Amino acid sequence: MGDIEPGTLVVRHAEPPDHTALTGTDPLAAAGDRARRASIRRWCEQGRALLAEDARGPVGYAVLEYTFFEQGFLTLLTVAPAARRQGVATRLLAAVEAACTTPKLFTSTNFSNQPMQQLLLRAGWQPAGLVHGLDDGDPELFYLRPPANLSRSSTLRTFPDTVIGKESRS
Repeated sequence: MGDIEPGTLVVRHAEPPDHTALTGTDPLAAAGDRARRASIRRWCEQGRALLAEDARGPVGYAVLEYTFFEQGFLTLLTVAPAARRQGVATRLLAAVEAACTTPKLFTSTNFSNQPMQQLLLRAGWQPAGLVHGLDDGDPELFYLRPPANLSRSSTLRTFPDTVIGKESRS
């Protein structure tokens, strides 16, 4: 996998058959983590995964759920190692923000995950809290996307080179 050609990246809702291809973009799943593979399958079946792909296939995905106090929660955002630093995560983050149907959208990342923290801050997310004890020695930082930046439309949303379907299924 080389550089992503400008204008070829599309973000769409993942379908159940996409789960196999998504495992190749996720380092944990690609290394054989059965729990992550099962989660990817479930997220695709439930319509929770947004898939980023270029002409060669999937290069990353994000998961939007509503299990965090019934608010939107970006559960996971991952980009294939060979596609990193090419704008994929930024596009996935924008697609999640557009797809969110609740007044608030949260996410979290480990204190050690500096790239994700930088991505969130560049995108205008605000720190919202800190939790110790989830991962030993690596606190979890929570972030909130300001509600004014979220879309509330349930119609098809289109962004430059990014298309996502209707709002997530419940």
